[in-house]
Amino acid sequence: MRIVTIGLILAILSACGSGQKSDEQALKELLDSAKTEGPTISEEVIDGILQSIPSPLEISTLLKESGKKYNAAYLNSADNTSKYNSNYKKALNLGIYGTDLGYTNIYEQNQDGLKYMASIKELANGLNIGQFFDIETIGRLATNSKNLDSLLLITTQNFNSINHYLQTQSRANLSVLLLTGGWLEALHITCEVANSSPDNTQLNETIGEQKIILENIMLLLSFYKESDANMAALLTDMEELKKVFDKVNITYTYKESTFEVVNGVMVIKDNSTSTIEITAEDIKNIRSTVQSIRTKVIS
Repeated sequence: MRIVTIGLILAILSACGSGQKSDEQALKELLDSAKTEGPTISEEVIDGILQSIPSPLEISTLLKESGKKYNAAYLNSADNTSKYNSNYKKALNLGIYGTDLGYTNIYEQNQDGLKYMASIKELANGLNIGQFFDIETIGRLATNSKNLDSLLLITTQNFNSINHYLQTQSRANLSVLLLTGGWLEALHITCEVANSSPDNTQLNETIGEQKIILENIMLLLSFYKESDANMAALLTDMEELKKVFDKVNITYTYKESTFEVVNGVMVIKDNSTSTIEITAEDIKNIRSTVQSIRTKVIS
């Protein structure tokens, strides 16, 4: 199981740019006058992190196999949008709400999903990226679990569009916050599910794998620590989380790749493996630290 993020792609929920106007014209009309000083992070760098995220179908299987029922208490209330007055909070919680929407989709909780879609649209409009969100199409896809692959493809494509737009407007920091918020919420939900299923080895190992993504997230945040006090503070929090993850050992064993035929197509099979060493105490400490960081973000 690769690194899990409960629909970090959905966390961006940048589904279906409407196409009613040219992208360039729409971006000009909705350009946010507030720009953030700091370096521009290559789109390829962010895309590289994005590519390490599994599809919602993988996550759905993982959670449902745990046998745990839907629990709305794991999620950030859809009514909290009025709390988020800064671009920093809006971007982080847009990522969080997207992950929450992914969770409601997994369990086919359509009524809750509609609430999160409304909150997502509100925050996206507040960031002047609402033009990338076609709520009607999102709703049609997200209320049918059979459409997960289509939703995944659309959201991936449109996150790239959002990232490109934010970069051209010197707002690439918001892309980083979207990713971070979605990842943090995904880790939070996974920790909560694992806490109620302490003997679920797959869940525990999935949490351990987040050590790799955390390092990438911290690298992205570090680009802004000199120019953005909020992101510097978030990086400090992530450094505390890293201290906990440092006790998790990941051993990579290389094995030569082989060729095999799948559905008549020759593909390369990666035979290398990773071993995750993580204890119940590690899980407890990770969960506690994630809760602390998340509380700051959603408050």
